[in-house]
Amino acid sequence: MSARLLVVIAAYYVTAKVGLLLALVHTQVTPLWPPTGIALVLLYRWGLPMVPGITLGAFLINLPIGPTFWAAAQISVGNTLAPLCAYLLLKATGFRVELDRLKDALLLVFLGAFAGMVISATVGSLALLWSGVLAAGAFWQTWLVWWTGDAMGVLIVVPMALTALAGPLSWRGRRIRWLEAVLLLACTFGVALFVTLTSLRMLFLVFPFIIWAALRFQLVGATPCALIVSVLAILAAVEGTGPFAENDLVVRMATLQSFTASVALTALLLAAITRERNEARKAIDRACTQLADAVAAFPPGVDLLRGDLLKAVTQARSRAARDE
Repeated sequence: MSARLLVVIAAYYVTAKVGLLLALVHTQVTPLWPPTGIALVLLYRWGLPMVPGITLGAFLINLPIGPTFWAAAQISVGNTLAPLCAYLLLKATGFRVELDRLKDALLLVFLGAFAGMVISATVGSLALLWSGVLAAGAFWQTWLVWWTGDAMGVLIVVPMALTALAGPLSWRGRRIRWLEAVLLLACTFGVALFVTLTSLRMLFLVFPFIIWAALRFQLVGATPCALIVSVLAILAAVEGTGPFAENDLVVRMATLQSFTASVALTALLLAAITRERNEARKAIDRACTQLADAVAAFPPGVDLLRGDLLKAVTQARSRAARDE
């Protein structure tokens, strides 16, 4: 077995243990399943040969907690097919791991998280139903929690992991930048903690900080802030506190999914739009510089407002070709 497969198995198993701490249904259905995001990132990193590692890692975590051997095997297949299908969908639609376009953010949310994770939720819920541990009346409730957990694993883990893999920050000598980032994270944590503990419906207060992070720091700032907000919201939904109090499981999961999806969408879309704007501005600056250099290279006496311009440009091109 290759070292990469061992890394995939270990990463899936360890992150699954973290996710199971929040289990709501049958000790194995959780509103946050980080291994799905880890699996998707590793598929993009190392390709389809990592699929057996995902399956084995899923089986190792599900075997001790599954109702039967065959149920654990079925759940493991669903846990493999979901990130695999999400990976294939994203590859087919031109998704870029840099997340530097509006298109990439939309693809990750709607294809990678929402559409791809339908598979694992359906296969897993059916496995519990067929094994007899899940009543027919609780099928959709379980399905919703399962789908929420896998989708959150993609929305929370994938942007954070891709940002971390992109390389170190280039903020050397910029203390103000670091101070602003620390202040942003502290404010985001404080506000998110308040709105997830209070019974007042004030979850919307976190969005100015998500917007601040995306506009000022792009993905580097938006993903940690989205992670903080989402994790605190998930903890509140699991405990049934704050804005999730006095609601049944279905309502809590629907509220959680819509809120965390809005947070992820806001962070990813604004970060992508801001990066596109910055790149466009740089391209315009480069074009202006090149144009200024070209104009400066014209011979004295050339009238740029008459037909002499075309002749001058042609001569400049000829000189450049000879120099090469």
